[in-house]
Amino acid sequence: MAPALGDGEFDNDDYYSLLNVRREATQEELKGSYRRLCMLYHPDKHRDPELKRQAEQLFNLVHQAYEVLSDPQSRAIYDIYGKRGLDVDGWEVVERKRTPVEIREEFERLQREREERRLQQRTNPKGMISVGVDATDLFDRYEEDYEDVPGGGFPHVEINKMHISQSIEAPLTTSDTAVLSGSLSTHNGNGGGNINVALRRVTSAKGWGEVEFGAGDTHGPLVGMKIFRNLTHCVWATCGLHFSSRGVRPSCTTMLARHLDKNTMGYLQWRWGTQSSMNTSIVRDTKTSHFTLAMQLGIPHSFMMMSYQYKFQDDDQTKVKGSIKAGFFGTVVEYGAERKISRHSVLGATVSVGVPQGISLKIKLNRASQTYFFPIHLTDQLLPSAVFYATVGPLVFYLAIQRLVIRPYVRAQKEQDLEKHRESSASDIARKRQEAESAVLLMQESVRRIIETEESKMGLIILNAWYGKFVTDNSQRHERAKVIDVTVPLQCLVKDSKLILTEATKSGLPGFYDPCVGEEKSLKVLYQFQGVMHQVLSPEEEALRIPKQCRHRFTPCVLKRSPAYPLFMLSIGGEMAETYSTGCCPIE
Repeated sequence: MAPALGDGEFDNDDYYSLLNVRREATQEELKGSYRRLCMLYHPDKHRDPELKRQAEQLFNLVHQAYEVLSDPQSRAIYDIYGKRGLDVDGWEVVERKRTPVEIREEFERLQREREERRLQQRTNPKGMISVGVDATDLFDRYEEDYEDVPGGGFPHVEINKMHISQSIEAPLTTSDTAVLSGSLSTHNGNGGGNINVALRRVTSAKGWGEVEFGAGDTHGPLVGMKIFRNLTHCVWATCGLHFSSRGVRPSCTTMLARHLDKNTMGYLQWRWGTQSSMNTSIVRDTKTSHFTLAMQLGIPHSFMMMSYQYKFQDDDQTKVKGSIKAGFFGTVVEYGAERKISRHSVLGATVSVGVPQGISLKIKLNRASQTYFFPIHLTDQLLPSAVFYATVGPLVFYLAIQRLVIRPYVRAQKEQDLEKHRESSASDIARKRQEAESAVLLMQESVRRIIETEESKMGLIILNAWYGKFVTDNSQRHERAKVIDVTVPLQCLVKDSKLILTEATKSGLPGFYDPCVGEEKSLKVLYQFQGVMHQVLSPEEEALRIPKQCRHRFTPCVLKRSPAYPLFMLSIGGEMAETYSTGCCPIE
């Protein structure tokens, strides 16, 4: 289905699904499906006032879907933004004579204007909290030093440094932004801080400029400027200059970057000031990996560094990484991993082994735009025991927290969001259910004729069909399936002994509705073709064609009433399901 315009909005009208056509459907395909549904729902075919009223509603809905998809301009907008896109502010100013491409560009412009209005009312806070822990007493202590000290048998762990920084962005106009930032630091009892204000202006599509003013106890008043410029379509450059009033020599930083290929960037950076250096690096970032090779020549540090990160293609966005860095200061080897633990949180851990730095464990938690960093210094020596505990300890702790805290929290959060979604869409679901029940009543006569025709030539007969959530071996304990009977709607779609469903959401098909909003759904069909029974299970938004050249596997199917529930119970290959009856067809 076409995406909705706003996040969290519910739009259950999929016009492609309603007409059962492909998204690439031609005008002839649209017209053929429209004519067939018009014949099915035409109000003049029904004498009963209630059926006539229901047919009128469904006829108008089908007509609305055809009007949108048969008009190139409306269809272009619907494909981008869904049904609500047709009602966006500013649509009335778009000339109808424009092409679909021009319509799309116009709507993107309207969207940008709306985003800019929203952006001017928002800030973009970013922050970082770093807490350094000295835990060298765990591995470097000597027992004789503690023999005469009360409580000396317990290692001493202390916090020896902290750093807090925060920044907010305040859009002033569509091209001007003010940035306010500040930081506080302390190390072994000595601390300091600074505050900065920057004004940034976008001068053109190719560049921007920034002026910065700051004050702090380290450098005193500070004035700086920075410019960015796209030199070509694949080359850009930045240049920054800072001045301080406390006798510190001015500093200048220049960077030149170039796209070497689609996934590779090359950087050349030069710094001039109290610590002058020249740095060059190559960064390659793909869907499955990230590689960096860097070299720096400077005072006082010169080094070479190489790092590699592998990205697993899973829902948790797991990444493992390793790096080696060698220079005048020594050699450092790091390895670690990070993983998404919730919708907005990423947890990572890195073990650092170096000479003469020793062994450290670095834990980082990214929560939305906030970062929490905990470097834990374990020992100044290269001890195998420290490497072992730094590696295994966080892994065991993570697995325990994941099982006892994170998974239950995420599961509860998903259920809460799902419940809110259900409540917000309750009226739409009730409307769709009413439409489905009306459609099934109007289909009865057509289905009777289709079945008679198919039986006469031993064609395609839909014996039973269910749509919704089925219970599987991986389902939660005591979880029940939620399905609806769609035998009649599917039989009504049979033409010339064939049933063809497109990739559109099946809940939008005539006679269907969504029995379990926000949950995974599938369609299970038991059918007879040329006197032989078959069974097929089709996932949501997957095309289905019946019959297939290779026969579908058949599983015995039994329907029975449940005395404990007013609903119907259905057993498919040993699975028990809760079926919401819509009066689609009688179940014996």
